[in-house]
Amino acid sequence: MTQDLTAALDALNAEVVHVGQFDLASVFRERRLRRAQFLDWAQDPRFANVLAYWDSADTLFGGSSYYTETVAIDPASVRRNPSEPGAVSVIAELSGAARELMPRQVLRAQIERAAAMGYGVEAAFEFELIVLDEDAGTARDKGFAGLAKFAPDNKCWSGATANTHAAFIAGMEAEILGHDVNLFGLGVELGPGCLEATLGATEGLRAADDAAFLRMAARSYARKQGKTASFMPYMGAEYPGIGGHCTLSLRDKATGQNLFSSPDGATNALAQRFIAGMMAIVPQAFAMCTSTVNAYRRLAPGTWAPKSLTWAEYPFTVAVRSVPQAGSGARLEFRVPPADCNPYLTLALMLGAGLDGIERNLPAPPATAAGHPDTVAEGAQRFPRDLLEAAERLEDSADAARIFGAAFTRNFAAACRAEYASLAKAVSAEERARYLEG
Repeated sequence: MTQDLTAALDALNAEVVHVGQFDLASVFRERRLRRAQFLDWAQDPRFANVLAYWDSADTLFGGSSYYTETVAIDPASVRRNPSEPGAVSVIAELSGAARELMPRQVLRAQIERAAAMGYGVEAAFEFELIVLDEDAGTARDKGFAGLAKFAPDNKCWSGATANTHAAFIAGMEAEILGHDVNLFGLGVELGPGCLEATLGATEGLRAADDAAFLRMAARSYARKQGKTASFMPYMGAEYPGIGGHCTLSLRDKATGQNLFSSPDGATNALAQRFIAGMMAIVPQAFAMCTSTVNAYRRLAPGTWAPKSLTWAEYPFTVAVRSVPQAGSGARLEFRVPPADCNPYLTLALMLGAGLDGIERNLPAPPATAAGHPDTVAEGAQRFPRDLLEAAERLEDSADAARIFGAAFTRNFAAACRAEYASLAKAVSAEERARYLEG
């Protein structure tokens, strides 16, 4: 391990190491150490196990004993960090009692399951984000209300916006690429300040790492420019709902061939069994990909997000979009997850559910006819109404416990219940306007 780690640092001329892991809320919790001190720490690496039991507000929701737990450093995760000269980031995961509760390990278990079945996993994420013309101080001074828009005149795919703000977009792209993220493209999307970042496909665990580091890089760059990059799924009627779509294909582990490809260019039998598994499991474990209170507002009528669990070839309005090809580009796209999804758990959900469909030889339901985003096809399963219902479904699901582990599903359901409770009594300005004088 030490030899591999030293070689990885040498390859990038690393003198400073940001070592940490992405928690349940996708926040990178790290220590910053100089190279010599990092290698010394790596002889017996430990980190606070509270990461498995707290939320994005650093509030505990579970656990009973809090201490510095052992961590396993992943030398393959070392990547550049452009925040300072000679810096790298490396992932070190809790490896003791809390190991099975952490998102990256939940995904790794499904990738290992796929490998045992003879499959390699290739995946990629696509995120929309909203840039605001506010920094951390001004947003708080305004009480997070009436926030100034960046590019308020933007229209979807607007060349004028792209050219006007080319320097800002190019700077964000450089920051993302500086973290060795496999970025395919970054451009403008629908609504004020809306950008879309598309990642190139890569090996499954690395794909989730790329997604997590992309969001960290985008947020950091915006802050350096006196702005805010937000992945909040729904900011209000003046903004679009924003998503975090996940694409996946299975490869023959021996040959690398795309196993979703088909000579006739149609969704093949293996892909259909994968889809069938998603149809069966996603409604039960939906919290794994949609785990904030706000994310459920994006599923309200009037947004582009699918409203029920459907699939079809090509339409953008279904939950699982099949993109069949005779060549290597055949893939499935999970279009439901919000922009703030945990990429490890989202990919684990998609992969674990799909593999379950293959193992049980489940038949896919008929493809859904193309329709409006608000259309709910006859017989299609609706998603949970809110995070509390999603948490209850996850905790009650024997299938989720079987696939993802009972300890994880119990702990993550508790995290989701706590997240829901944190805003259960919150009252918005819109509610006061509607009911105050009624």
